[in-house]
Amino acid sequence: MCITLTSLNLSLIGDKIGENGAKYLVEGITKCITLTSLNLNLIGNRIGENGAKYLVEGMAKCGTLISLNLDLYSNNIGANGNRILEKLVIKAKRLV
Repeated sequence: MCITLTSLNLSLIGDKIGENGAKYLVEGITKCITLTSLNLNLIGNRIGENGAKYLVEGMAKCGTLISLNLDLYSNNIGANGNRILEKLVIKAKRLV
């Protein structure tokens, strides 16, 4: 568990982590209980709709997060994935 990490800048451009990688990534991020700022660059990782769902479910658990920069260009998320991500934005009223 990360008990003192407040800011994380992670770039995984083109690493092709897929939906399972997105799931494991967000599982780790949610263990950072003091995280307030997250810059996550996942361009070209093929996370798809399910990966987007994992990200949204995980980010919803980050109760201290107030700043989020999430780049998901070229991830085959599709229209349903976009709707899932929209829910994160709507629910996360504390995000700037």
